[in-house]
Amino acid sequence: MAENNTLKKSKNRKELWKGISIFLFLLPALLLFVSVLIAPIAVSVYRSLQDWNGFSPGTFIGFSNYKELFTNGSIKFMVGLKNSLIVAFFSVFVQLPLSLLLALLLGRKIKGSRFFLSVFFMPVLISTVVIGQLWLKIYNPDYGLINRALDALNLSAWKHVWVGEVGYALVAVLIPTIWQFVGYHMLLMYAGVKGVSPDLREAAMLDGATNWQVDKYVVIPIIKPIIKVSVIFAVTGSLKTYDLVRIITNGGPFQTTEVPSTLLENMLFLRNRYGMGSTISVMLIILCFAFALLIGAAFKEKED
Repeated sequence: MAENNTLKKSKNRKELWKGISIFLFLLPALLLFVSVLIAPIAVSVYRSLQDWNGFSPGTFIGFSNYKELFTNGSIKFMVGLKNSLIVAFFSVFVQLPLSLLLALLLGRKIKGSRFFLSVFFMPVLISTVVIGQLWLKIYNPDYGLINRALDALNLSAWKHVWVGEVGYALVAVLIPTIWQFVGYHMLLMYAGVKGVSPDLREAAMLDGATNWQVDKYVVIPIIKPIIKVSVIFAVTGSLKTYDLVRIITNGGPFQTTEVPSTLLENMLFLRNRYGMGSTISVMLIILCFAFALLIGAAFKEKED
């Protein structure tokens, strides 16, 4: 009996030390996670409840910043949110289908597939600043590629100041945004397509299925988890859009292409309203988290 108790205590002691060892190994990553992600979010939530200019002590005002964010027309938050949702819509329903189509085509082992993979992925590797400057040259009303092409086709009446007119500025931002990240999502989906067993393809082909039927009924259902990840990345990335808008239009003309991130910059560095800037950042976190949960739930229902 005494021997059994000794063995039991020894086993419990080993399990305890095992648990402590695991905790100590995870502790550095946990501290990094808390200091880099959790702590800044907590500070942002705290500052969003204050009227603070970034220098003097803040004044607690409760949820007044949140109320002002949605009711004060001069802040243009709803305009920025609407523009981000438009970018998200086109990212999901234009960019991702195009990425999926390219991934499916390249997954059939066509000649030169490695070359095309590199070409389509190249915009992802280029700095967004460089891409923004490149597209500014394309949109230039005097020597830009678009207006020069319209002149060559005797369609001068269709020429516009693409980034300077209200009706075209947002489209001018949408096009390079979709173009830049098609290759990114294509590579994710291509990895999933290449992971599909060749035996499944061959079995479907033996049953008389065409290539498109194999893709529709075999490949796409298998890579749905990857498609879900791409949708989440596309939507949350659209909500966080900043660089291309900042470079191409800077939120203009007349703030018609503002997005939450450019508004955040405006509040922090131009108006010195750090409390309101924190409010916008908290809203972005909430929106990204909420959309990620909704997309995950939608895909789960489809799978069920």
